[in-house]
Amino acid sequence: MPDKNKINVMVTGVGGGGHGEQILKALQLASTDYEIVGCDMSPTSKSLLEVHHPYLAPPADAPDYIPCILAICKKHNVQALFHGSEAELKAMSHARKKIEDTNIFLPINPGSVIDTCMDKFKTMKFLAEQGFLFPETIKVSSPEDIEKINFLPAVLKPSIGGGASVNLFLAQTKKELYMFSEYLSSIYSEFIVQQYVGTADSEYTVGILISMDGELLNSIAVKRHILSSLSNRIKIKNRTGNTKFGPILVISSGISQGEIGRFPEVTKPCEKIAMAMGCRGAVNIQCRMVDGKIYVFEINPRFSGTTSLRAMVGYNEPDILIRKHLLGENIKPNFTYKSGLIVRGLEEKFINNFKLPDGRDLL
Repeated sequence: MPDKNKINVMVTGVGGGGHGEQILKALQLASTDYEIVGCDMSPTSKSLLEVHHPYLAPPADAPDYIPCILAICKKHNVQALFHGSEAELKAMSHARKKIEDTNIFLPINPGSVIDTCMDKFKTMKFLAEQGFLFPETIKVSSPEDIEKINFLPAVLKPSIGGGASVNLFLAQTKKELYMFSEYLSSIYSEFIVQQYVGTADSEYTVGILISMDGELLNSIAVKRHILSSLSNRIKIKNRTGNTKFGPILVISSGISQGEIGRFPEVTKPCEKIAMAMGCRGAVNIQCRMVDGKIYVFEINPRFSGTTSLRAMVGYNEPDILIRKHLLGENIKPNFTYKSGLIVRGLEEKFINNFKLPDGRDLL
């Protein structure tokens, strides 16, 4: 039976080192007493060992995904539901009314925000229409579009999907541009080519927290240290001859670490972007500072891969949203939190006689 003295929360997609695991860690760091239900597709997910009630779930695009999630929520009297992957975010967004009709708190962005941000070209179009800065971006859907590209170095990546920097390339020459474009054209009907801007020490990941009523609650940023192997996907010598990019060209990975704090020079412009977009709950903005100005290259309409880092300094986004909207606490906008340096590593765990969530032995 559910413990009436606890807030029952479900987090999906808790494995794989994604933002589901980050939300789980943040809830575990909170002083609020949570009973956590967790699910994942993989029976060997480490995080299934770290929740009160572990379950296996079907893929987010399976017809029985939402019914399965709702059945688990009903069994454990779940009061708040958090998605742990972008595929699950889309599934929950499409089933928003069905979920909310069961009186489950679903802290996700409006469908229009999700649809815009999950298409990188639409995101850049929005920024252009609103007068915000972003790297020059070309959508490629035919070989002729490649001829429009008059900038190098250039970042090539899928416009839709491509999470965790999948199929992302960095071209420094025309030859590389054509080669990578040919490869991406064989996989996707369209992709984008974006101007590489800034240097390895000018990148930030920025979190904006907005209540479900539209009130700006706070913002935070991590000035990313992306030269370590854990925090970059691509790191190559600058062969362009242009020193303004620094000696090394770097594309960050999804594993952020670095200096964490307010950084108003980047958080204030990002607050304006999130409010103009009509965001609700958590939104994460990736940007670089160039000549004192912020250039946004991606907006993620969800909790971040730095959610637990933020919670460590007193900026616990999932906990704050629950306390405000479920417990009725008065959350003071621009609340205080700590600043400093956060570094990350890997953790290994040996499991003897490991059993699946249904009690079966793994081996």
